[in-house]
Amino acid sequence: MVRDAPTLPTAPSRASLADAVHTSLLTWLMDGHAAPGSSLSIDGLARDLGVSPTPVREALVRIESTGLVHRAALRGYFVADMLSATEVNDLMDARLLLECRNAALAAAHVDDALLTVLAATVERMAAAPTGPGFAEYREYHAADNEFHHVLNRAGGNRFLAEAFEGLNGQIQRFRLRLVPGVGVTDAGLAIAEHAAIVEALGRREPDGVELAVREHLEKVRERALDDRESVPAG
Repeated sequence: MVRDAPTLPTAPSRASLADAVHTSLLTWLMDGHAAPGSSLSIDGLARDLGVSPTPVREALVRIESTGLVHRAALRGYFVADMLSATEVNDLMDARLLLECRNAALAAAHVDDALLTVLAATVERMAAAPTGPGFAEYREYHAADNEFHHVLNRAGGNRFLAEAFEGLNGQIQRFRLRLVPGVGVTDAGLAIAEHAAIVEALGRREPDGVELAVREHLEKVRERALDDRESVPAG
């Protein structure tokens, strides 16, 4: 059930129309205005946005890479279903295997530049709005994503880092808002957990870094499963 149609916030220039449509549709989806499993009409979305179907089609192709929508042959695009509890657990198990190892490797050759970059993402998270909608918490989301991207790349194992990046679509789908209009509910906890990882890296202790990452991801798992339980039936 569609709650509200997507809209363009301003009349964008021709050059920026594709990006404006992408931003509008991404925000609309992240705010839960299309029910999981519902079909997406390119022509209908184009009419709602007052644009041709082309930028809508291009936007959906980009959004498909996040896992928030998927395309079925001969049937078009659909909103991804919310991850089941089993899928949440499976995804977090995969993240634990990859991120803990990558972080431990990063700790073995950490430098001040890495600590500076990671600390800056924590500061951005702390300064960013956390809702109630995606337009407000988008910067928080981006800083959170960058923290994990940088940390996993810092391990130096290209194959492990690429394996983590391969999960990116499911991680974005994992972040799909369960309760529209609520925003980020665990910002304080996540920021403290990220800061603890940076502190452990600063001590150059691989075991300590791995433990800090493990504790963070296990707490993310707990919070995600708790959030699922709080979603009203139907």
